[in-house]
Amino acid sequence: MVVARPRRAPAPLSVSQLTALVRGALDREIGSVLVAGEISNLRPAASGHVYFTLKDDRSQLRCVMFRSVAQLLVFRPEHGQEVILRGRVDLYSERGELQLYVDRMEPQGRGALQLAFEQMKARLAAEGLFDEDRKRALPFFPSRIGIATALNGAALHDILVILRARCPVVPVVVRPVRVQGPGSADDICQAIADLNRDPALDVLIVGRGGGSLEDLWSFNEESVARAIAASGVPVVSAVGHEIDFTIADFVADRRAPTPTAAAEMVVPRLADLRALVARGQAGLAGALGRRSEREQRHLAQLAGRLRDPRRRIRDLRAATDAGAARLDAAMRRRLTAARAQADTGAHRLAMQHPGARIAALARAVALLRHRLGLDGRRALAAARERVGRAAAALDGLSPLAVLARGYSLVRRVEDGAIVRAGAALAAGDEIDIRFAVGSARARVLAPAGRRAAKRTTGGSP
Repeated sequence: MVVARPRRAPAPLSVSQLTALVRGALDREIGSVLVAGEISNLRPAASGHVYFTLKDDRSQLRCVMFRSVAQLLVFRPEHGQEVILRGRVDLYSERGELQLYVDRMEPQGRGALQLAFEQMKARLAAEGLFDEDRKRALPFFPSRIGIATALNGAALHDILVILRARCPVVPVVVRPVRVQGPGSADDICQAIADLNRDPALDVLIVGRGGGSLEDLWSFNEESVARAIAASGVPVVSAVGHEIDFTIADFVADRRAPTPTAAAEMVVPRLADLRALVARGQAGLAGALGRRSEREQRHLAQLAGRLRDPRRRIRDLRAATDAGAARLDAAMRRRLTAARAQADTGAHRLAMQHPGARIAALARAVALLRHRLGLDGRRALAAARERVGRAAAALDGLSPLAVLARGYSLVRRVEDGAIVRAGAALAAGDEIDIRFAVGSARARVLAPAGRRAAKRTTGGSP
C-alpha cells in the first residue's frame, strides 16, 4: 500500500519575478509586431520622447516613442491621426502597465513623406511664404547668374547648354551641392547663403534633375524653404520634372518645370535681343523720318504765312511814326495843359503870397479908411447938427442962461453939493461960485443973516 505524500505548496513569486515572467513570455510569444490604430492623448516631452495612446473602438494601448526614433520622423504625429506602428510589446514593471515601444510610425493610407509634404506646405502657406505679393520679378538681362546644384548632374549640364546657346556673354557662378541624402538640405542652405554674398549676382537657380519623392525630399525641408525666402536675389526653383512639385517651388520667386526651362527664364536669347534691337532701330529711324517730314511740312506752311520782312519793317516804321506823331501831339497837349495849370497855380500862389495879401489888405484898409473918413465927417456933421439943435434947446433950459441974467451957482467944495440955502453952510466951508462968465472960490465966514460975508475973490476951478 502506497501512502501518498502531501504536495508541497509552490513558493509564492515576488511582483518583480512575476513581471519578469510576463515580459519574457511577451518577448518570446509576441516580439515585434505591426499594429494599426488612432493616436490620442499625444504628449511630446521636453526630453524629446513622445507618449501617446493607440486605440480603436474597443481597446487602447499605451505607447512610447523614444527621441532617437522620433527625430527620424519626416511628418508630425497629430491627435486623431490613423497610423501603423511597428514596435515591441513589453510590460512597464514600475507601474505594471502594458506598453508598446514604437520604433517606426507610418500614416495609414498615405506615405509618411506625402503627409510631411502636406503638413509643411500648409504651415508655410499660413505664414505667408507662398504669397505672390512677396515674390520678385526676374531681371531682364542679369549681370551674373548663380546656380546651386550637383556638379556632375544632368541638371547642371542642361542649364549650361541653354545659357551658352541663348546668351553666352552672361557670366555664370556654380556652387556645387549635394541634392539628396543626409546633410544635403544643410548644404543647399549654405550654397544659397554663399551665392548671396556675390554683389554682382542678379538671379539664382536652385534645383536638380528628376527622381522619386524620397530623392527630391531635400527640397521639401523647412530649412531650404526658409533659405530661399531669405535670399537677397530672386530665386528660380528647378527641381525634377514638370509633374514634380516641392516646397521650394512654392517659396521661390519663380518655379521652372525643368532645369532647362529655368535657364530659358533667366536670360533672353541673344539672337532675339539683336532682332529686337534691329526692330527698335528700324522703328526709331522710321519714326524720326516721319517726324522730320512733318516738321518740314510745318516749316513750309509757316514760311508760306510769313510776309516779306522789309514790308513788315516798313509797316512797323509807319506805325512807329504815327505813334510818335500821336505821342508828340499828346505831349504838346499835356504840356499846354500843364502850363495853364501852372499859370493858374502861380496866380493862385501869387494871390496867396504874404506881400500880395498885405498889399491887398493895405488897399482894403485905405479904402476902408477913406470910407471911414467920409462916414466920420458925415457922422460928425450930423452930430454937430444934432448938438447944435440940442445946444439950442439946452440953452433954453440951461442954468447958464439964468446965470447970464445975474444969478450964480454955489457948490460946497467938500461934497460938491449945490447950496440952495445959506443955512446949509457953516463957518469955514469952502464953496465954489459959478458965474455966467468965470467962477470963484470962497470961504464962509458966517452964514447969511448972522453976519455979512467977507467977499473973497478966487480963480476958475
